[in-house]
Formats: sequence, C-alpha cells, structure tokens
Amino acid sequence: MIGRIAGVLLEKNPPQILVDANGVGYDIEVSMSSFYNLPATGERVTLFTHLLVREDAHLLYGFGTESERKVFRQLLKISGVGARTALAVLSGMSIGELIEAVSAQEAGRLVKIPGIGRKTAERLLLELKDKLGADVAIGTAAHRARPASSDILNALASLGYSDKEANAAVKLLPEGLSVSDGIRQALKSLAKG
Repeated sequence: MIGRIAGVLLEKNPPQILVDANGVGYDIEVSMSSFYNLPATGERVTLFTHLLVREDAHLLYGFGTESERKVFRQLLKISGVGARTALAVLSGMSIGELIEAVSAQEAGRLVKIPGIGRKTAERLLLELKDKLGADVAIGTAAHRARPASSDILNALASLGYSDKEANAAVKLLPEGLSVSDGIRQALKSLAKG
C-alpha cells in the first residue's frame, strides 16, 4: 500500500496531478479542495494517498490531510459509493461542512454535489452518522493552521536553513501568524541561536 508520496509536482490537470518521487512519476487523483491547496508546478508536495487496486487498474488518490483521507476511506465503505463519488463529495464540500450536514441530517446540502442524488445523499447521511467523530474534526482544525507553517518552512529552506533549524524555529512561533510575520519572527529566533 502506498500511504504517502513526497516529491516534485510536475503537472496539474484537475482532478489529476503528476508527482515525481525520486524519478518515478505518479498519476494521482485529488479532490478539488486538495487541488486548490497544491503548491505551484515545480515545487515540492507531500500527499497522503490511498491506493485502489481493481482488476483493470491501480488508481492512486491523494489528499492534503490525513483527515481528508480518513473521510474518503469512510465513504468507500458505504455500499454503492465508489472512489469517484467519494472524491466528488470531498470536492463539493469541506470536511467541516460534511460533518455539519451529517450531524444536522441535511440531505439537501449533499444533493447539490454533482453526481449525488437524493437516495445516495440519504444513504451517506445514515452511514456516516456515527462515523465522522471528533478525531476527523480535530484533524481539519489542525490542517487549517498548517499552510502558513509549511510556507514558512519552505521560505526558511530556500534561505539555506536546514530542516532541523527551520522546524525548531517554526515550533517557537505563536499560532495564527501570517506567513510574512512568521518568517520575520523565525529569522529573528534563528539569528539569536
């Protein structure tokens, strides 16, 4: 099983991307929410993945967060829901919105997603009712803070700092800083050390 891929993003053709990981190019399908959070072509990217093995193909699906992958896998367990439908759900709404729709049992929100009919929406609500717990919600909250810190790490790396130095500096930063403020404060702490 391929659980994670880190490499250089070569191509972006929604919903498919091509990632070069040590000389091997992986075609990966991603949800639109993950797609919009991808770095520019030519930059490094890390994705959590799910490998789906079928009789006629091996398909790799990528996600920006562990939470998104968990929800994808939970969706695949539902009878009648395949990878395309699961990806459509994750592309049509955020994990937070999905959790809200499931807890409120609002089929109308799911029906708005292309490819999801009333019966499928009701099945999703029924099957996911007790499956999307606090661990998924916590994962989504943690993900919201991650892009700024990863941008700060990338900036420090491009300035020549080692991963160890950059990670140590980012850990000292307070929550909620903008990228530019985070870089400034990280550089100050690195200059002192």
